[in-house]
Amino acid sequence: MDLNLLDRSLAARGEPPYRARQVWEWAARGAGSYEEMTNIPAALRAELEREVPLSSLAVEREDRSRDGTRKALLRTADDRPVEAVLMTYLDGRRSVCVSSQSGCPLTCAFCATGAMRFGRNLTASEILDQVLHFKRSDKVDHVVFMGMGEPMMNVDAVIAACERLPSVGVAASRTTVSTVGWVPGIERLTADGPPVRLALSLHAADPALRSELMPVNDRYPLSEVLEACRAWREARGKRVFVEYVMLAGVNDRYEQAVALAEALVPREAFKVNLIPYNPTGAGFEGSSRSAIDAFAAALRVHRVPVTVRLTRGRDIDAACGQLAGAVASRSDGAPAPAG
Repeated sequence: MDLNLLDRSLAARGEPPYRARQVWEWAARGAGSYEEMTNIPAALRAELEREVPLSSLAVEREDRSRDGTRKALLRTADDRPVEAVLMTYLDGRRSVCVSSQSGCPLTCAFCATGAMRFGRNLTASEILDQVLHFKRSDKVDHVVFMGMGEPMMNVDAVIAACERLPSVGVAASRTTVSTVGWVPGIERLTADGPPVRLALSLHAADPALRSELMPVNDRYPLSEVLEACRAWREARGKRVFVEYVMLAGVNDRYEQAVALAEALVPREAFKVNLIPYNPTGAGFEGSSRSAIDAFAAALRVHRVPVTVRLTRGRDIDAACGQLAGAVASRSDGAPAPAG
């Protein structure tokens, strides 16, 4: 819900400060209506129902993947599209991929969001309401800021949302904030943010290729970004997860794996996560499984920890890089259920 609007509405009625906390506690548990908030006076519940919507986002539609992934297309009050994804795993994890902006201004070549028209930064309440959308019907225990937008360009709202996530049931240690390398945001998160995890979208160790794939590299070169990541490691004692999307014939050769390994020093500060490319209509093809395995083997020879990401939700355009403000049609042809 819009927590600022809630505070203003309660203050205008002369309600005690603890009322806002009570309402938020119910929302954080996944309450689906004010009627459930039994320790709030009935008259006040009715007034809040009229003035403060339970969510700052409206659900336009939702799709479900064959693998159980759910993708919601949501709308802000000023009609900005926002997508959020709930990924479920066999080990019981329920992870929500949230957006921090509507669209993204950084235009990475392989990412569908970068092809959208940029809207604006999302508020902390709008970020939290993506998580709460799924919390009302499912368990949620992990959050990743890997949806639409560059979180470090909206770092104040991201930090504010992260600080409230534990009350939703998501510990800071199970929250990951991803960045393409926006150095001021990394520095701010290092100095002031809660003890979350940091992920870096790297995708090429060669400066020219990285700038071609990710124009932000011209503003914040990889050498500066890695220095900021090392400072994070020094200050937080946590390693940085390096995201590397595998593009056939572009960044998947042996010598490129060696260059990546040479850039990631000290070794204990980083762990690489290789990401199979998900089609976005950008003209790239994904590396073959054998190429991904060979790339991973080359990193291991150079003592770089590495895993290969499990792809979730590709059939509904919910996988990494595919969020674009629209929900794919369900494979069975039936209407998607509303959240």
